[in-house]
Amino acid sequence: MIHLPATLKISLRALRINKMRSALTMLGIIIGVAAVITMLAVGKGASNKISEQIATIGSNLIIVIPGSTTSSGIRLGSGTYQNLTIADSEAIRNECSAVATTAPVLNGSAQVVYGNQNWASGVFGTDENMIEVREWTLASGRNFYDQEIRSAAKVCLLGRTVADNLFGNDDPLQKTIRIRKVPFTVIGLLEPKGQSMMGQDQDDVIYVPISAAQRNLFGRYFPGTVRSIMVKAVSTDALERAETQIRELLRQRHRLGSSQEDDFTVRNLTQMMQTAEQASRVMALLLAAIACVSLLVGGIGIMNIMLVSVTERTREIGIRMAVGAKTWDIRMQFIIEALVLSLIGGLIGVGLGIAIAEVLSFLTEWTILISLYSILLSFGFSGLVGIFFGFYPAYKASLMSPIDALRHE
Repeated sequence: MIHLPATLKISLRALRINKMRSALTMLGIIIGVAAVITMLAVGKGASNKISEQIATIGSNLIIVIPGSTTSSGIRLGSGTYQNLTIADSEAIRNECSAVATTAPVLNGSAQVVYGNQNWASGVFGTDENMIEVREWTLASGRNFYDQEIRSAAKVCLLGRTVADNLFGNDDPLQKTIRIRKVPFTVIGLLEPKGQSMMGQDQDDVIYVPISAAQRNLFGRYFPGTVRSIMVKAVSTDALERAETQIRELLRQRHRLGSSQEDDFTVRNLTQMMQTAEQASRVMALLLAAIACVSLLVGGIGIMNIMLVSVTERTREIGIRMAVGAKTWDIRMQFIIEALVLSLIGGLIGVGLGIAIAEVLSFLTEWTILISLYSILLSFGFSGLVGIFFGFYPAYKASLMSPIDALRHE
């Protein structure tokens, strides 16, 4: 019967005798475990950051933009052909069963003034449905009334960045700001959303009724036209169906023949963001797989050192077998030595990996997320490496003849 306490004691004593060799043997495992934890932390952090940004733009989101126009044979790109209208937005909302709601958008940039403060911001003419489409809540105040949309009332909703730059710590509600010298009353303050995936400040925004934007801010060269239509599908599963319904409806409304190209573009923003999130996860797994190679290299190092140890300790093995040690006693001794090296190296690697991830986060301002899963995975894998690569040297040692081992010089 194998006596584990005695075998463990003998194994630990052998490792203590060769401290430098043991430390160098563990180095590959330490580097491998640290690399796995760091890569998974960075990759998981990036994936979570993208998930948060998906949440900030709104779920199940589709954007419809105008098509391109051609001038002197030159195609000017998407958005240059002003052919989307408020009526198109209403038709999509009312006639597409896969669509929950829509919001037309007529946007531009403008200088905004309050008292002696001024700020350049993006101004979006839209309707009361934008809050629902973007899943944007109000920190204070209220949304537009339908009557205000119809009457081109000079009221607005402010993003946090605009409010901070114009009002500081003061309450902006019911204060009057000037957008392109036109007075607008602040009726609502939006909750902060932070940056988008492209680094844009989503809180640097002002919403005004689309009728007021057309009449007072951005002109009426093409009455009723909008620069885009934001669409919210009823569910994630309905996104593709909503795209199809929107495309069919707009082709019908714009009287496009079967051979004519779309004069608009439908983009699934949620799907684009989810693709980016999936790519981030795949990259994280790829980096972790590459880091696991370091663990395998460390395991090979353990096997090589243990084979050298078997050769150097041939007489010791012979003496143990001569006094009654069984085959599995010898095997367990060397397997335990390899396992202890791996586990100690794994523990040190876990600490080093967490430290490196935290330092990277501090120096580069990257988002990291160290999960218990990544720690258990890398630590467990280091133990398996020790057992796997320690078995062959142990097996080789256990096959020695006691007489031949005692004769070994």
